[in-house]
Amino acid sequence: MNQHPNLLTAANSAMVVIDVQSKLTSVMSETQRICGHAGFLLEAASRLSVPVLVTEQYPQGLGRTERVLITKLPENTPIFEKSGFSCCAALGFSAALQATGRKQIILLGMEAHVCVLQTALELRHMGFQVHVVEDAVCSRKEAHKLFALKRLAQQGVTVTNHESVIFEWLRDAAHPEFKAISRLLR
Repeated sequence: MNQHPNLLTAANSAMVVIDVQSKLTSVMSETQRICGHAGFLLEAASRLSVPVLVTEQYPQGLGRTERVLITKLPENTPIFEKSGFSCCAALGFSAALQATGRKQIILLGMEAHVCVLQTALELRHMGFQVHVVEDAVCSRKEAHKLFALKRLAQQGVTVTNHESVIFEWLRDAAHPEFKAISRLLR
């Protein structure tokens, strides 16, 4: 099958959960939706052996990753603490991402116009194909999110949604995990 190069495959994907931390989620209006979609993606990633990396921005002040997401992380998921806004600034992050051997990077988390945007642009510059999940990212202000997504698209980053990611990973209703994963979306 001749597949379009921008369609995701589970075998070539890695996912990064950016700063979905308790003190940040407390000031976001979309927290429940973001955590719900992130949870679906994490469960699908775990079932399809998609590696996941997690970052936490200054966890001493902003808290740790939301518990609801921690419980859904695949085993041995690395969590990187950072003070820089781009995930690439976190000690060991870029090396860990390179070590996955994956070239399609799915980003979700907070905030779209700061940490997600800077990470996406740097990863794109490093040669990765970057996909930002629009319904699993947020900013304190909706306009900031919308302009960040527009800017990212202008820079060659693919703006997608959680269901598109999952169905691209599955590719076919005959996939052995299709029924289990599609049940998550109901």
